[in-house]
Amino acid sequence: MQAPENAPRAVLTGRSSVRAFHLTSKRAVRPFEWISLVTVQFPFGGFSPAASGTMMVPRAFIFGASPMPTSDNPPFPAALRLFSAVVIIVLIVGAGLFFAPVLVKPRWPWAVTPFNARFLGGFYTAEMVVMAALLLWNRWSPGRLVLVMAFIFTVIVSGASFANLGYFNFERKAPWLWFLVYLGSVAVSGLFLWRTRARPSAKGAALNPAWRGYMAVESAILGLYGVGLLLFPLTFGGFWPWPVDSFHAQVYSAIFLAGAGGTYLVWRSAPREELLVLGLAQFLVGLLAILGLALTDAAVHRIDWRAMGTLSWLALFGWIGVSGVFKLYAASRYFSSQSAS
Repeated sequence: MQAPENAPRAVLTGRSSVRAFHLTSKRAVRPFEWISLVTVQFPFGGFSPAASGTMMVPRAFIFGASPMPTSDNPPFPAALRLFSAVVIIVLIVGAGLFFAPVLVKPRWPWAVTPFNARFLGGFYTAEMVVMAALLLWNRWSPGRLVLVMAFIFTVIVSGASFANLGYFNFERKAPWLWFLVYLGSVAVSGLFLWRTRARPSAKGAALNPAWRGYMAVESAILGLYGVGLLLFPLTFGGFWPWPVDSFHAQVYSAIFLAGAGGTYLVWRSAPREELLVLGLAQFLVGLLAILGLALTDAAVHRIDWRAMGTLSWLALFGWIGVSGVFKLYAASRYFSSQSAS
């Protein structure tokens, strides 16, 4: 490998004097200056970095300075990290519907049946993990994905809540807090998305034709089913293993539509952090939905596990979970290739 022309002379010669190294290494290091090291391809599992070919490495890293963030994945303001922390605290309460339903159900903004409680709690647990990823990274990737999915989800749930005000007892504090949290989330996520609307996605993996075709189909299926639950809730929610009323079906439509939006973003461009977060979200949604159904039925014994509707529901959420596993595998291969390089 040929050393760069402007590298310190001691690096170029290997035996230059200490004085020569001292003089030539005083040049200021620019944070986003890159040098070409090696040409390499990453053919793993159908994914390859979009910038495959010449590998670019920060000069600051090569010469011992701290590595700097890439310019295409800048950090978000600290205010968004604060927002993420507040949302996580709220989601802990929602996750309690899965882990401690007896404790949380009486404090929920509306009356929920055991199966609805566990299902909602499983989703809020998955959402909490996704928000934790945003809190950890607080960058454009995976922030773009998380904010888009959060915006879609909160807009639809807010709309469904306003359309079904009869479910809420406004003499209690919980319904007021519900609307405050959701409308606040709509405003904050919408504001950040609007302010970054012109920013392109971070560089990531290029999907091969097979993966692109699958992701398009997945996004379409999730989106169409979500629209069906939203517009015709009793029809599209009629095959679920437990009775689902129109309000809960419309709330659940937000899960599918948010998933469709996230899958569409990754279909267009697949930054590794977004691929990882989407895969983790889908894996947890599928796993916790099925686990929650089994745990609840173990207590109440109301599910006909041989019914066609139950089997179809299990197939739907099993598919979502398995799809998440494949995305996690692809993301891990991507991270491994980056580390090895």
